[in-house]
Amino acid sequence: MFEAIMNGLSGLGAGVAHLQGSNLVMIAVGGVLLYLAIKKDVEPLLLVPIGFGAILVNIPLANLMGEGGFLRTIYNMGIANELFPLLIFIGIGAMTDFGPLLENPKIFLLGAAGQFGIFLTIGLALLFGFDKLDAVTIGVIGACDGPTAIFVASRYAPHLLAAVSVAAYSYMSLVPIIQPPIMRLLTTEKERAINMTERAKKTAPVSKNARIIFPIMVTIFGGLVAPQGLPLIATIMLGNLMRECGVVSRLTKATENEIANVVTLFLGISIGATMDGVAFLTTQTLMILMFGFVAICLDTVCGVLFGKLMCFLTGGRINPLIGAAGISAYPMAARVVQKEGLKHNPSNYLLMHAVGANTGGQIGSVMAAAIMLSVLKGMGIIP
Repeated sequence: MFEAIMNGLSGLGAGVAHLQGSNLVMIAVGGVLLYLAIKKDVEPLLLVPIGFGAILVNIPLANLMGEGGFLRTIYNMGIANELFPLLIFIGIGAMTDFGPLLENPKIFLLGAAGQFGIFLTIGLALLFGFDKLDAVTIGVIGACDGPTAIFVASRYAPHLLAAVSVAAYSYMSLVPIIQPPIMRLLTTEKERAINMTERAKKTAPVSKNARIIFPIMVTIFGGLVAPQGLPLIATIMLGNLMRECGVVSRLTKATENEIANVVTLFLGISIGATMDGVAFLTTQTLMILMFGFVAICLDTVCGVLFGKLMCFLTGGRINPLIGAAGISAYPMAARVVQKEGLKHNPSNYLLMHAVGANTGGQIGSVMAAAIMLSVLKGMGIIP
């Protein structure tokens, strides 16, 4: 009996003997993510569960990501089958107002321009030796749209999921730092001071029927053009349709709150669970983080340059700064544009126009991913 007890006690602390340097590094990374979330208020809803999950998965012998482990169960429940990001998209659709975009439809072009960085980054990734699926997955980071990046990675490049997810959400939180220098570099003082306040007052309101028809038509059109990405398009438009139709307020509130909160928790801890030190600390991960940064910078550049083109074509009536909101970091990018515009013209009001470009970017990022996946399907690269 005594010998059995001693043998049992010998198992205590066994994890210390199996702790590797990579595990210690990733436990520290998890601690940094928790610090940023708790002390700096950087995407806390995601970084708290991601950071905690990263710590859990790097504790040896716990086997939480092994068969039957509770982290593996959560991962299989919503990441392996892409369910979690799709549920998040329903919530995003329910919380997004497409009104500013519908009031000024040409602003949608800025949302499309803000996706060019994705395609440029795909080309760079291919040049550096990544295969086509991995390159597409890396390029999608530039959309600054976490659920889209997770959906593509979990379905077509699960081995990149941890790095892609961390890059997508980290850079999304850094948009207020990344974008302003690029905006100032590419525009003149005169362009940044262009006043669009009066133009905002003249915009006609959008009818309720138009708001209801819009998500239905986008779903049909998007599904016909890029059927491989229909789950992404359909879920965000379903959420928006529930918001605008006004007859399912209970479902709308649930997708905005209870469902979104539960799924965000599970999504975050599942992403953290993929950050095992041995698999995460690789040269490939560093390259993905670098390419993700390049993609977001290029998206901002393309959006602002297209904004300058629109400014020229309209005789100086469009402030090119709103092109920076063409990425999908909704509504953070729109707030960055408004703040930057006020620095150069205190009487200016760019927010409504920037929100229009930002919602265009939200749709544009989903459509860009859908188009890329459909092209890969046509090439026979994916089943």
